[in-house]
Amino acid sequence: MNSISRPQGKPVLAIHGGAGTLLRSKMTAAMESEYLAAMERILLAGQAQLAAGAAALDVVVEAVRQLEECELFNAGRGAVYTADGTHELDASVMDGSNLQAGAVAGLRTTRNPVLAARAVMQHSEHLMFVGSAGDAFAARHQLEQVEPTWFGTELRRAQLGAAQASLGGARLDHDVDAPSSGPIDDRRKLGTVGAVALDAAGHLAAATSTGGMTNKQPGRVGDSPIIGAGCYANDATVAVSCTGTGEAFMRACAAFDVSAQMAYLGLPVQQAADNVVKTKLPRLGGSGGLIAVAANGDVCFSFNSEGMYRGYAKLGEQPVLAIYADDGLAP
Repeated sequence: MNSISRPQGKPVLAIHGGAGTLLRSKMTAAMESEYLAAMERILLAGQAQLAAGAAALDVVVEAVRQLEECELFNAGRGAVYTADGTHELDASVMDGSNLQAGAVAGLRTTRNPVLAARAVMQHSEHLMFVGSAGDAFAARHQLEQVEPTWFGTELRRAQLGAAQASLGGARLDHDVDAPSSGPIDDRRKLGTVGAVALDAAGHLAAATSTGGMTNKQPGRVGDSPIIGAGCYANDATVAVSCTGTGEAFMRACAAFDVSAQMAYLGLPVQQAADNVVKTKLPRLGGSGGLIAVAANGDVCFSFNSEGMYRGYAKLGEQPVLAIYADDGLAP
């Protein structure tokens, strides 16, 4: 199934928790249940917000905040380590109703980077803050600060050690020989989380957050906090959140390109997304995918890897969830 048609303007939320190479041999019933249950909880909460008339921006920010709180995913708690054994967190948000956006990069003490990105959008004349200045901005706006050690887990520390011992370079999420943490092959998992939504007023919004790359050089920033690369929303076209090889997504202006093809060529969202993910990104060495919801309510999932944690929820129906490419929400 390549796209999911929606009645005009019907509220819907879609989320992703990263993409990567499928390794069914690592799957257990308990693993699958844990990932699917986490995503279902978040979708149900967002569905309830939409039913109560919440704005798309509120819904995607809360969905990503919850993903940041779940250490199964590489964002917030459970973020990967840099080469220096630290954490640097990136996030962005965009409101399709007015094209306002906010972003942060390289945060080390702000518990929920997506909330910091929203604070930048709402309380600053600027669009992005980085590093300690970003954390200070978040603190000034009463966002919770934590010790840097709060983000780490034993699994992520093991992945850093394996990367430094055997590979030496930066690896996407946990592209290293370390203990498995789920059904996506840890050596080929592209770790970012994101959400896109259409609300009852017909407005779109997108949010994206990541812990970056295992063993990356401190200061490296990928596509997740870059508006138009890892995140984009415009009420006239589409809301998009990406996950994958950040450098390629930035070079391709991947998220905006989906919107541009819809606006300039009149393409449906699935075709525009597939053009980016399956044709343009591979030419740049880009692996990963994206989720999108169009202004007419169509939802699509497109990825060039073998799997992506993903799902959507529309009003009055149970959430639909998938991990593998053949789970019914195929790229």
